[in-house]
Amino acid sequence: MSELIQEFNGKSLQEWIQWYSTKHPNAIEAATDKIYSKFQEMKCAVEQINREMIEAWVKDLVYTKTYCGLKFQSAIIAFLAEKLCKTWRLATIEEEAKGIDGFIGEKPIQIKSATYKIENRLSEIIDVPIVYYEKKKDGINIEYDPSNF
Repeated sequence: MSELIQEFNGKSLQEWIQWYSTKHPNAIEAATDKIYSKFQEMKCAVEQINREMIEAWVKDLVYTKTYCGLKFQSAIIAFLAEKLCKTWRLATIEEEAKGIDGFIGEKPIQIKSATYKIENRLSEIIDVPIVYYEKKKDGINIEYDPSNF
């Protein structure tokens, strides 16, 4: 659409509508059909979701992902603290509410999966250094900036 608007020499919305409709007479209809078809697919998929599926998802989140995530956090913070010859501790509930997972020495940190960088959560503001980890078959890769400590 950016390229098209650059081709357009008009000055008003009405002129744009006329120009676009003339240049691409079936585009609105085709886009509407395509989006509606995808919407119908999503609607059908949502209708397939039942209580048992939701319960399985909640169990996986609460039991597996929470447990593993917190164990990884603790292990990573302890590992880095030992490597840096510093003390460490996990965050309190109040500190967690501020986006802090733990401390190495007096420095607050947050632990994130490496996939977090790919997800690119723009709405989330993190004011503490982030340590990224990636699970591998033979262990964990840890990525951090040593100058933060």
